[in-house]
Amino acid sequence: MTRKLAILDDYQNVALEMADWAGLPGGVEITVFDDNLVEPDALAARLQPFEILAVMRERTPIRAELIERLDNLRLLVTSGMRNAAIDLRAAAARDITVCGTAGTTESTVEMIWALIQAVVRNLPQEDRATRAGHWQTGIGKTLAGRTLGLVGLGRLGGRIAEIARVFDMRVIAWSENLTAERAAECGAELVGKEELFQQGDIVSLHVVLSKRTRGLVGADDLARMKPTAYLVNTARGPVVDEAALIEVLQRRRIAGAAFDVFDQEPLPKDHPLLGLDNTIISPHMAYVTEENLGQFYREMVEDIAAWLNGAPIRVLSPPV
Repeated sequence: MTRKLAILDDYQNVALEMADWAGLPGGVEITVFDDNLVEPDALAARLQPFEILAVMRERTPIRAELIERLDNLRLLVTSGMRNAAIDLRAAAARDITVCGTAGTTESTVEMIWALIQAVVRNLPQEDRATRAGHWQTGIGKTLAGRTLGLVGLGRLGGRIAEIARVFDMRVIAWSENLTAERAAECGAELVGKEELFQQGDIVSLHVVLSKRTRGLVGADDLARMKPTAYLVNTARGPVVDEAALIEVLQRRRIAGAAFDVFDQEPLPKDHPLLGLDNTIISPHMAYVTEENLGQFYREMVEDIAAWLNGAPIRVLSPPV
């Protein structure tokens, strides 16, 4: 019997190169999609024939409404062990198995520091200016002695705090459940939310998107930032009130911002952020490295093979 497998959102067309898909049991027919299709009817029609979907974390939403229309779907495999774009309860209600993969945060840590340094040193602007025949059109800032404000101090935020000390930066941190003991362990100082936005020369976001954190950074928080401060968001777009942030940037009430995540992805071509010269924009690529994608796809193959053999691994269960 032929088992139909769809690999979704393979933007770079690398999935088949990154893992030994030929190692799957015989009879698996693979189709790769390199675009991002989200229109409900078109997406349902595209995915209807498939029994297995391999999805990259939070690129295509797999909501209850879509799951109800996919009569053949029996297995969902996602990169990472958490994917907010998959309705696990709806999948469980249809007896659809959902499996994940391991991953590393190091690629994201490195990307965060690339964005921080690029935004404070005006690297994209200087690159464009130099190519246009100009020379040294702006003045950057050093990191040493400045204050880094971290919204969230979990595993990722802790690594950012650790590296900040190498740059001789002061680190302050806040989240709803952060303790002074945890902050001290990471070499950071626990402060209130208002203080963090008032004092931070660079404010970097490191919280998981949830009902509690959606819109966590609002207009009031942005208004407290120094006119010389920068915001860096590699968490999730909806953590920030996007309309309020656009207004702050348009009016140059802060020095600039660097983003790797957005409310809508891929970012629409007419999005107002694209027209601002005080932003750095990257296409949700903090985790997109050879090492990470290789691990994701190799473990997807393992997940699919295990499920086909009747012993699924790395199974994700709905929240209690």
